[in-house]
Amino acid sequence: MTTKAPERWLRVDGSVVSCTESVKVLNENWHEARDMLQEMFEDAVLLGCGKEAFRAEFRRLIDGLDCDYKELLQPVEAKGVKGD
Repeated sequence: MTTKAPERWLRVDGSVVSCTESVKVLNENWHEARDMLQEMFEDAVLLGCGKEAFRAEFRRLIDGLDCDYKELLQPVEAKGVKGD
């Protein structure tokens, strides 16, 4: 498995998330999700699910995710939250 976390995380306006702690959390979440999905993928194939069928269903899952939070238009650190 060679899927690396993104080299940079982008805000809504296209600027780079630079808060060290925010980047750390985003990268940890990426690796945790990747590891969990890899295990689920292997289970699915062993249970007879087609690889492309699995991928399609998890793309559908991701596309269906929703969030009640508004996207931040300014960096978290600009709001006085300690992070760097």
